[in-house]
Amino acid sequence: MALQIGNQAPEFTLFSSDLKEVSLSDYAGKKVIIHFFPMAFTGVCTTQLCTMRDNFGFYEGLNAVVLGISVDSPFTLAKFKADNNYQFDLLSDFNKTVSQSYGAFYDTFVFNLKGVAKRAAFVLDTQHKVIYAEVLESAGDLPDFAAIDALIK
Repeated sequence: MALQIGNQAPEFTLFSSDLKEVSLSDYAGKKVIIHFFPMAFTGVCTTQLCTMRDNFGFYEGLNAVVLGISVDSPFTLAKFKADNNYQFDLLSDFNKTVSQSYGAFYDTFVFNLKGVAKRAAFVLDTQHKVIYAEVLESAGDLPDFAAIDALIK
């Protein structure tokens, strides 16, 4: 079951596209916007993260960070980040524990691929309680970016 508004977000530590460990606790006292996405280099995933990239300036000065999480390897995510000039960390949930703990997980995805992150967006307040939760069943849909922005202001 997906996290709900009011839940405490599960702590995690994942490797970034920069091959560094990143933990949710690294952002203590900051709002955190987490975007789960199924797979790097696919159309809708690229649109989702490019939308965040193009609106990144909106978050400056608002005590907020953006994180993208998928089950891709850190090496794939490094190439994806470089090719698209993302200013935020992409984190590898290669072992699929974080996407499962957030309820953003397909047991079986397209082409019978097993264990892929669902497209989802979560906004955490400065105490890392969930103030926005959107888990999309269709990988072709995009999160409500306006609703996310409204909570960060």
